[in-house]
Amino acid sequence: MSNTKALPLLEPEAVAPCCPPLTERPLTADEAERTAAMFKALGDPVRLRLFSLVASHEGGEACVCDISDVGVSQPTVSHHLKKLKEAGLLTSERRGTWVYYRVEPSVLAAMGQMLTTVG
Repeated sequence: MSNTKALPLLEPEAVAPCCPPLTERPLTADEAERTAAMFKALGDPVRLRLFSLVASHEGGEACVCDISDVGVSQPTVSHHLKKLKEAGLLTSERRGTWVYYRVEPSVLAAMGQMLTTVG
């Protein structure tokens, strides 16, 4: 018997993007701050690799033990994962001695919606 839980799929209209598509209207100061923090976190190659490893991992979640081989030390991996969490891109859960990471629900869809053009 498996202890894993399936996450519900979000319908596209259920996604609450941080901001409207960039071509729809100018961002407010608050929207720009939130959005810049997300993209700034992804602007580092190690963070982008870690985010990609978590997002593409089977089951949508990854143990830090499975994603820490990105060419930097373990403390550096922890630092980058912390920055991704602070930007709202990842969530984590400690299970025993390991921490498991998953992409925050709807983040990828919301970021994608922001970058789409309005027709």
